[in-house]
Amino acid sequence: MFASQAVSRLASPAVLRALEFLSHAVRKGLMLAGAIFVLGLAGTYQGHSGFIDGVRAMFPAAVNASVDDAENTPDSPSSTMSLTGDRRLLPSMQLALDSVARRYRVSNEVLEPIFLAAQESGQELGLDPLLIIAVIGVESGFNPFSQSVVGAQGLMQVMPRFHSDKLPEDAGTLPFFDPIINVQIGARILRESIARNGGLVPGLQQFGGALNDPEQRYASKVMTERRRLEAALQSVKRRA
Repeated sequence: MFASQAVSRLASPAVLRALEFLSHAVRKGLMLAGAIFVLGLAGTYQGHSGFIDGVRAMFPAAVNASVDDAENTPDSPSSTMSLTGDRRLLPSMQLALDSVARRYRVSNEVLEPIFLAAQESGQELGLDPLLIIAVIGVESGFNPFSQSVVGAQGLMQVMPRFHSDKLPEDAGTLPFFDPIINVQIGARILRESIARNGGLVPGLQQFGGALNDPEQRYASKVMTERRRLEAALQSVKRRA
């Protein structure tokens, strides 16, 4: 208890927020794992409805969540429900989230606020939200605590010394490690880079600090990631 209180006093709101995402994912994963194990045992007692009812009584949230996941299709309204109130992911973004969760082995619950931030920033700035997600994948692999050797921080590897003027007033002491703030600011920087350099590819090159690379390898990485996401969406749609 004393250790947790010490962490709360020393850590900034941004770090605490990121830790909260990770903690929620761990708790959710353990709960679902327990439910899956119990349901596996239940399979040997298919004729005993009382046993199933007992399992539901012990693990109502986990069991119901598992059943809902199995029953919902990608286009059903309940599959786009957000953990953040009335804000919802578009069906395409939900499918992309599922693909990223599998590829990077990151919890859906942790990814959802990140995808919502990318979706809303994309809508606000006129950017493809999947492009934002692709940049996050290339820059940090969805690690909100990532930091480069030159000091770039967070999901989109924003440089604090160049972009602190873009922070909200209540950003806290380590704001670029806040996943939501990082995506919001990173998306703005990306949009400015594209506009300033007259196109997507040179804009990506400047964002990645590789404007002078004649082979445009950074832009190629991002666009490859973007195509991978699009291919995953098309694959799911074909199977539906």
